[in-house]
Amino acid sequence: MTRKLPIKHIIGYVTSVALTFAAAWAALGSNLSVTWILISIFALAIIQAAIQLFLFMHLTESGIGNTPWNMMFHGAVIAAILVAGSLFVMSFGF
Repeated sequence: MTRKLPIKHIIGYVTSVALTFAAAWAALGSNLSVTWILISIFALAIIQAAIQLFLFMHLTESGIGNTPWNMMFHGAVIAAILVAGSLFVMSFGF
């Protein structure tokens, strides 16, 4: 019986850790302006989110009962409601 290494998961994990360290370096150790630090952190976050979705969250799988796009849409709606509600509460001092 041979065991296969989950090479995709290992590559995804190492890449995610590297992107996290790159974002931390951009925030703490670089001489970039605040605007470029924010742009670089957002870009690294988008790349890391894509890696997480495709390598760990089985976004590319298909089959009966597997509707990742439907779940992602509903998760995004809930996240938008939470963010909008939080901003409303913080803005108007409730």
